[in-house]
Amino acid sequence: MWIKDMPAPTRPRERLAAYGVKRLSDEELIAILLRVGTKEQSVMEVSRSLLYSLSQLGELGEKTFAELTQFSGIGPTKAGILLCALELGRRVFTNRASGKEIKQPEDVGELLRAELAGQKQEHLIALYLDLKGKLIAKETLFVGGLNQSVVHPREVFKYAVKWSAYQIVLAHNHPSGDATPSQADIEMTMAFQLAGEMMQIPIADHVIVTERECRSVLGNKKRRI
Repeated sequence: MWIKDMPAPTRPRERLAAYGVKRLSDEELIAILLRVGTKEQSVMEVSRSLLYSLSQLGELGEKTFAELTQFSGIGPTKAGILLCALELGRRVFTNRASGKEIKQPEDVGELLRAELAGQKQEHLIALYLDLKGKLIAKETLFVGGLNQSVVHPREVFKYAVKWSAYQIVLAHNHPSGDATPSQADIEMTMAFQLAGEMMQIPIADHVIVTERECRSVLGNKKRRI
């Protein structure tokens, strides 16, 4: 159905004005960003088609400009609008989280679980903390299969220097849902800890995040968070 043919109270923009943004569906939010459809498809149909291509809404945040423009009804302008909206949302969330105290693995899960939910690849994220364990900055360092050979410590510590961090907490997701550290996780953590000792910027923890639990790779060892 074309937007113009919908009863006025059911149109996305009218619903936004009447009920607020939180009451809108994912389909309606995307439709408002896209503004118009094509000669063949209404904007709601374009939005619905994009959503149906995703197994989880979180996958939308991983789409590139080139990938978005491959969808019927989404050209360069619309792809740019979507990417800018997603990036702005990420920046707002990071800004609001700035200053949050990271004391235990569950604090890491609370911060990152929504961002990592539904991701099919592992994401390595570094949380840069001040002397009191408060968050200064967050950086996604790598996406893919994690092991010691593909993630170099310099990627972790160059941001630590940039943000004048006192300590670092690493985190990554396990798409399988099992938070048990692998041997590769343990070896990578040990390599980062050694580099941290040399740089005098300690790796305070390395936390595995899944939808249901968080687990420290360091186990019961004393941590400096």
